[in-house]
Amino acid sequence: MKIGELAQLSGLTASRIRFYEAQGLILQVERSANGYRRYSSQALQTLQIIQCAQQAGFSLEELKQLLPDTATGAFKHDELLAGLERKIEQIEEMQRHLAHSKAQLRGWIDTILDRPDGMSCNENAERVMTSFKH
Repeated sequence: MKIGELAQLSGLTASRIRFYEAQGLILQVERSANGYRRYSSQALQTLQIIQCAQQAGFSLEELKQLLPDTATGAFKHDELLAGLERKIEQIEEMQRHLAHSKAQLRGWIDTILDRPDGMSCNENAERVMTSFKH
């Protein structure tokens, strides 16, 4: 298929597809006699993998390690599993960090809402800011 059809099926722009090709993420792109790129149906599958992996937080460099080998076209089973496990660990660490940040923000909200009766908003803001320093 031509790049326009691949772009339509994948939801990506032609320039994004060419970028992925230049980065070595899309393999075995043929050129017709007139120079047009011809993509296999595997290219669409690869683009879908790239999109899902990027949504999961994979960088392009990480993706290069997970996609099929450029010489054989085969997935590197052990490297693929190790890369996926690493990403899960990174996501879990991010979740712990976000949970901690969320708890801090909830504490700040509680401190702001726990304003003593008769205290002005400015005085309360100063009180709250002082509590952040500790």
